[in-house]
Amino acid sequence: MFETPYEEELASRQTEPVECLGRTFASEEERRQYYTEELRRHLQDPEFRKIEGFPIGEDEDILALSDPPYYTACPNPFLPDIIAHWRQEREALRRELGLPDDSHDNGNGDPASPLLSAGEGPGVRVYHREPFAADVSEGKNHPIYNAHSYHTKVPHKAIMRYILHYTEPGDIVFDGFCGTGMTGVAAQLCGDRAAVEELGYYVDDEGFIYDSAATYNERGSAGAFSRLGARKAALVDLSPAATFIAYNYNTPVDVKAFEREAHRILREVERECGWMYETWHPHCDDPHRVKGRINYTVWSDVFLCPECGEEMVFWDMAVDRDDGQMRKHWPCPGCGALVGNNPSKASGAQKLEHAMETAFDHALGRPVERVRQVPVLISHSVGKGRYNKRPDREDVALVAQIEQSDIPYGFPADPMMFRGAKWGDTWRSGYHVGITHVHHFYTKRNLWALAAFMHACESSPQSLFLLSSLHGHVNRMRRYQPIKPGGTPGLPGTLYVSAISVELPPFDGFPRKMRDLTRGFQNAVTSPNVVSTASADSVSHEKLADYIFTDPPFGSNLMYSELNYLWEAWLKVFTNSTPEAIENRSQGKGLPEYQRLMEACFRNSYRLLKPGRWMTVEFHNSQNRVWNAIQEAVLRAGFMVADVRTLDKQQGSFKQVTSTGAVKQDLIISAYKPRTSFERRFVEQGGTPEGAWAFIRQHLDQLPQPARQDGVLEPIAERQAHLLYDRMVAFHVQRGVAVPLSAGEFYAGLQERFVERDGMYFLPEQVPAYDRARLQAERVGQLALFVTDEKSAIRWLRQRLDPALGGHPQTYQDILPDFLRNYNQARYEAMPELRDVLDECFLQDEQGRYYAPDPNKAADLEKLRSRALLREFRRYTEGRGRLRQFRSEAVRAGFADAWSRRDYATIVRVAERLPEAVLQEDQELLMYYDNASLRVD
Repeated sequence: MFETPYEEELASRQTEPVECLGRTFASEEERRQYYTEELRRHLQDPEFRKIEGFPIGEDEDILALSDPPYYTACPNPFLPDIIAHWRQEREALRRELGLPDDSHDNGNGDPASPLLSAGEGPGVRVYHREPFAADVSEGKNHPIYNAHSYHTKVPHKAIMRYILHYTEPGDIVFDGFCGTGMTGVAAQLCGDRAAVEELGYYVDDEGFIYDSAATYNERGSAGAFSRLGARKAALVDLSPAATFIAYNYNTPVDVKAFEREAHRILREVERECGWMYETWHPHCDDPHRVKGRINYTVWSDVFLCPECGEEMVFWDMAVDRDDGQMRKHWPCPGCGALVGNNPSKASGAQKLEHAMETAFDHALGRPVERVRQVPVLISHSVGKGRYNKRPDREDVALVAQIEQSDIPYGFPADPMMFRGAKWGDTWRSGYHVGITHVHHFYTKRNLWALAAFMHACESSPQSLFLLSSLHGHVNRMRRYQPIKPGGTPGLPGTLYVSAISVELPPFDGFPRKMRDLTRGFQNAVTSPNVVSTASADSVSHEKLADYIFTDPPFGSNLMYSELNYLWEAWLKVFTNSTPEAIENRSQGKGLPEYQRLMEACFRNSYRLLKPGRWMTVEFHNSQNRVWNAIQEAVLRAGFMVADVRTLDKQQGSFKQVTSTGAVKQDLIISAYKPRTSFERRFVEQGGTPEGAWAFIRQHLDQLPQPARQDGVLEPIAERQAHLLYDRMVAFHVQRGVAVPLSAGEFYAGLQERFVERDGMYFLPEQVPAYDRARLQAERVGQLALFVTDEKSAIRWLRQRLDPALGGHPQTYQDILPDFLRNYNQARYEAMPELRDVLDECFLQDEQGRYYAPDPNKAADLEKLRSRALLREFRRYTEGRGRLRQFRSEAVRAGFADAWSRRDYATIVRVAERLPEAVLQEDQELLMYYDNASLRVD
């Protein structure tokens, strides 16, 4: 009956009783059926479908994709039961580990060690952490990370460091923008000794974790910062494609069963569809011809000369097969006119036009107009040999036969983004001509094979996961590259279709992806995390999380709903883009809408997080305005920012490596939810000086101590006086309470109440630790010049780029992460983009690095910049009423120019349009105004 002992063991396991959320079921199948019917009941409730971010799809398709109770391709109705179950397990685990009972801890009391024993007395705060104050750099070359690609993904090893720092075994971590679920993987692997030691940490026999063996040897258990043990994760994402990947990453897998099933599916589909990927070697007319197996086929667009209408196969004209380069332009073989696909203006070449053809679309049941494409190269294998050939008439006939055939399985033919033509922000007129529906992104041959694979994978979620990991390799977005003729996957962050594309048979990539997934599954989770498909603000459970790590969308960087649409069409469940937090012209979402949506998500995160606990936000965007929007959304939600650090993913994506507006590093925001005891006091004392100083005390308590690195004590910007003042003001404003202290009163009071060391402020009880660290350090690092306006930005940049000031030439990508960390825009300042400031005030070398110019060149630059600033200043002279935002540098330049021309009336008129606080606090502007006023009178 059974072919192997393993099959017998597997069949036996499938009939064994299983326990799930306190219920016992006769078998795994019974468990699945029970929760599937429970989910069906929820889907029939109209109110359930009104939950924010409910995906677009039929009930049966949602049920087929889901694996309840832990994974649902819709909002997860079982989340409250799962959280209650996890809390019971957490309490039992804490007792077992000797950890204190924190079930009633609201973040009250005084600071205490993160590793208190159960014997600590009442009234002591159980939980206290400083923000994780170390930059983290982890590579992507890990079996788990490589198992499945996604548009953006934080390495799980980097996330592990944060989870280990902020949590204890059994704690619940929340991620409302979970993507592929790396937060869940990281949470689970905190219980894997080998995975933790891979990070460079030391784990003792009792499971205490130390930053190194040296710390253990020097301090013993007192030096431990965490405990070995799995954490739980609640994962939410708007995209069904993302949560499907997250489910597979966060669900235990029988690796042997997966391999056997994948091999079966591959054999079945290859047996059925293999004939479509055969060719004659060396060609069909050779008397000694033999059948070869196609490795890949190169397809080329056909173009027309705009002058004479001559047809040109792009491959024949653009690819120089001698030196492996792509020609940018060439003479038309018909008339000699210089032409190219995307020629530069300087070349003088004319742009080619696509050759179009009309073909019957069997999926749509009507003729469609499309770009004419022809196969131009077939790589094939015979035995162990690999060969290339130009397609012969039999190859062309095979393509025609497939084109005229009906595919025997279902496949998606949905209009793109439910619109069709010009579907969204990823649509481009140049290369999406005739591409209006999902199936247009595939050759007919690969569409057929994918449909056969999907049919074979219907009852195997892990095999479907394997197929999804292969998807990016087998559509028309696979690009030909002369140095890699077999092609590379689609251009990240786009739906780009190249004029020369590569058709890779699914059979070719399937075994490789199977090996990747097998290695990933062997290193993954041992118990399931909960996965929900909905908006990040859909979860209604209060104080659910002990910690939040999240990687939200970054403005207009990536259009997730558009990029995921193709695979979601295969899954038959689509993203509901209404609450999608992105900037997207097609959806009518600009920066204000993005900020509003992000604020709603962060407000919900604030509600979900326990008081006194931490949220880490990973952020990647090269624009100041988006950085400001994220920070404002975090603060308006109620969080307080304590630290900003850098996360380097080591391997840049396409946009990060080649786009001038992208950065190499990601920023990490560490923010905390104020403790309940403080919030309660603030209700009574808000708007009074006592309330303001109470806030500063609890904020200083949460800030990190300066750390030593290479003998230098690193300063903490958040401990500087002006930033403490800004945080105090923001806390009052966000809560609708009057700010009780002026800047002068605040700075004077700061000196009286707290201890200043090296330009930073500390609580009295924090000072001994700093003083000890200061004695052990060779020196204190230079406190970074904090950027609030254009003037301070220029000073900061000069400090970075001028060798005389300890700087050196740097690229925009190198400068931006540190700039954003130190950037705190003044309320009224219309700050230009960093790149504009660099271009106006500094020079670039041949490597694209900015450097400080010598005095002669600096004077010339200043003249050009002065003209630009004066043009801006003239705008301020023309209107009436208060200026809400303005460039301070333009006002300074305008005042200086008007003074030199004795145009005192202009100085007074513009000065009176400025907010009074700005005028009073800027000594230079006040000087011009006071003196001009005397002369006007």
